[in-house]
Amino acid sequence: MLNNIMYTFYNTLCNFQGREGGSFAFIRWKRLSISRVKNMAALRVVVFSGTGRTLLNTSKTIHTPRANMSFASLPRGRKIALTTIGVLSTGGAGLALMLQQSVKASDLELHPPSYPWSHNGLLSSLDHASIRRGYQVYKQVCSACHSMEYLAFRNLVGVSHTEAEVKTLAEEIEVVDGPDDSGEMFTRPGKLSDYFPKPYGNPEAARAANNGALPPDLSYIVSARHGGEDYVFSLLTGYCEPPAGVSVREGLYYNPYFPGQAIGMAPPIYNEVLEFEDGTPATMSQVAKDVCTFLRWAAEPEHDQRKRMGLKLLMGASILVPLVYYLKRHRWSVMKSRKIAYRPPK
Repeated sequence: MLNNIMYTFYNTLCNFQGREGGSFAFIRWKRLSISRVKNMAALRVVVFSGTGRTLLNTSKTIHTPRANMSFASLPRGRKIALTTIGVLSTGGAGLALMLQQSVKASDLELHPPSYPWSHNGLLSSLDHASIRRGYQVYKQVCSACHSMEYLAFRNLVGVSHTEAEVKTLAEEIEVVDGPDDSGEMFTRPGKLSDYFPKPYGNPEAARAANNGALPPDLSYIVSARHGGEDYVFSLLTGYCEPPAGVSVREGLYYNPYFPGQAIGMAPPIYNEVLEFEDGTPATMSQVAKDVCTFLRWAAEPEHDQRKRMGLKLLMGASILVPLVYYLKRHRWSVMKSRKIAYRPPK
């Protein structure tokens, strides 16, 4: 057993050659043959020598290896290869995802072009004569199927009609009111506070009269559709014959601007569909333009007032901003240019 211990210690000293005291330990060990070590005293002498203490010392420092995985330390060729692999992998994954998606009918709709509306300018107001004609189009054409339940007759006063004209328009309808003193409902002529009448009593009646399709309310239709008045104008004037290979079932009409290209509403306007009060030629494009202007006003009655308020704010800011800038410079220029110096006491 002692010989095994000494042999292990001999191998350790041989491996330690070249370190602190390695050569000295090797020479000294060579002189001490295993056969000459008869007792533990010789082993104690060797172990407790300088080299033995060096081997038996335990370091209290824990060395943690670090893996150098920095991309910047890689060779240029490997960088290019890894970048190319990453780009190709990402592109392939994106292409595979796109190919897996099914084609929807709503993806085939034709996007409306952008028209130069006169009210789109920063300081441009709505054409109020066009609003008046647009209301006439809604009343004579659109109101047969579509409602505008959020618009009252009083909203027309001072915008497109005078108060007397609006009262006359309101009195043309009959409104169910009540109950009276006897608890019965009664009908009365309309007044300024009444809202535009609905063409149907409930949504079920509207669906039954339009082959199951529910005509949308037009109060906010311009703001509710992507494209605004561009979409509505294109939809009204975009009816055409379906192209070759496209079939539309009975009761629907082909319109490339409508999602799915098949719409349940028949072409509502055409040339000379009505006569304007001011004598403007009622072409299809003119009728569509006027009703779109009216619908824009219905969705944003504050359109002109908002732009007028913005103009006032810009005029006020043009006066206040230079004044505030001057006061800022006058107040803070001293603070920014001051220098603080330390003067030691004499």
